[in-house]
Amino acid sequence: MLAEHNLTPDDIDEVALANLTPFKPRNREQTIAAFREAGQWKGRVKEWLRHSPIFAAEQKRRREARIRAYVELGFPEKKLKTYEHHSCHAATAYHGSGFYDKPVLVITVDGAGDGLCCTIGVGTDGAIKRLYSVDWSHSIGMVYGLVTYMTGMVPDEHEYKLMGMAPYASPAAAKRICEKMCALFEWDESGKPVWRRRAGVPHVMHMQKTLEAIFFEERFDAMMAGAQLFVEHMMCELARRAIAQTGIRDLVCSGGVFMNVKANKMILELDEVDSLYIFPSCGDETNAIGAAYQAVAQRRGGKSVAPLKGFYLGPEWSEATIAEALKPLQDEGFATVEKPADINAAVVECLTNGEVVARFAGREEFGARSLGNRAILADPRNSSIIQTINKMIKSRDFWMPFASSLQAESESDYLINAKGTPAPYMILSFDTTELGANSLSAGVHPYDKTVRPQVVTREGNPDYWALIDLFRSKTGVGALLNTSLNLHGLPLVHSPADAIEVLRRSGLVRLQIGPFLVTKNV
Repeated sequence: MLAEHNLTPDDIDEVALANLTPFKPRNREQTIAAFREAGQWKGRVKEWLRHSPIFAAEQKRRREARIRAYVELGFPEKKLKTYEHHSCHAATAYHGSGFYDKPVLVITVDGAGDGLCCTIGVGTDGAIKRLYSVDWSHSIGMVYGLVTYMTGMVPDEHEYKLMGMAPYASPAAAKRICEKMCALFEWDESGKPVWRRRAGVPHVMHMQKTLEAIFFEERFDAMMAGAQLFVEHMMCELARRAIAQTGIRDLVCSGGVFMNVKANKMILELDEVDSLYIFPSCGDETNAIGAAYQAVAQRRGGKSVAPLKGFYLGPEWSEATIAEALKPLQDEGFATVEKPADINAAVVECLTNGEVVARFAGREEFGARSLGNRAILADPRNSSIIQTINKMIKSRDFWMPFASSLQAESESDYLINAKGTPAPYMILSFDTTELGANSLSAGVHPYDKTVRPQVVTREGNPDYWALIDLFRSKTGVGALLNTSLNLHGLPLVHSPADAIEVLRRSGLVRLQIGPFLVTKNV
């Protein structure tokens, strides 16, 4: 970033760091081990140590190591400032929305961060006042992660698979499990929007035995659906109570639990809610943005923080760089590289012929969702294309849906969006119209026909909008199936070399990369 803007550490006023204490990095295996040990004696010992001088010393060591790392990069220690975890989430929601002209409810919910799992505040005149918080030992996000682990999946990574399976389960079984899970917690008797574990219920990280008793003799799909319904119920009750306590019906939200698009849908549909804004990719990956927002707000005033205008925050690669990266493909005879006069027209021709096309174009999107620039695209009308994409590259579980990118002008044809909520970032889900369910059959949930859309405007992404518009002119459908361009289990591609590696290691045949169309010789 410094190089892109021709800056040095001396030019920086402040380095804003998220989290008072940085998390201890851990890989997939370590995450699974942490959840496994949490229900054993090791987990209880670790929890006890959290309240000991040993843990305090370890936290101090991690804080000092982070400071040293930035000093070694050339930033003076006096320019470094840390911001509390949930204040970062809250800042992304409030300043990202830019709703400075009216009071808004600012709600954060996640697994845990700096000792909390939830905060409720009010944003007014550019400033956030926190009113309530919930200790992380009562975290519903942690419970959801624990169910993810107990169903044989990877916590902190595969929670979305529970959400995807939920519609297939028996509603009666889901309700039965949800009620038992909700009974583990109690809400404040005075009506405040805070909850806690009931007396005798163990810490959320030690709930395996309790949940095993609830899940005994239940089907796996009912377990997933019950956990999903539990989160939806708790989140809706939180929203209702926060509105009742403050009288504010406009919500701005962030934190990892708000990555659950079905829970977001239920909140949006509450009669008590007038409007809902959720910061895109609102897990911990965007807390650095929240820290920066707070730094600017403290220096220049909260209203000076410009609201989020787009999430294409990564680099764009030059044609010359891309051409150089493609040269070995031609030299080896691995692929044919063309430079069509109109790259969008060439891509649309492939799509209308039933082909799958990977797209690497423009600035890279940030966060957990593909927003069209590092994407795999297909005709959304063709539901059989799902199997094709899974065989080519994605290897998704059979019940998991793909998403859709919709041209803004076609939104009302396909979505039921009664409150007119903007949906540019795949962070909300909606019911579809009959036309939407048919036209987007490959990009909706196969069972309940909901869709997690990216509504594309001409202003937000002109080139991608033009591509969808051209597809609409050829087919009458103003939408595309859109899934992320990556190998299964790996991040979104970043560089031309990454995109080429995906082409080499997958069954993909077509790749648009900048102005070039690459066709694998098969």
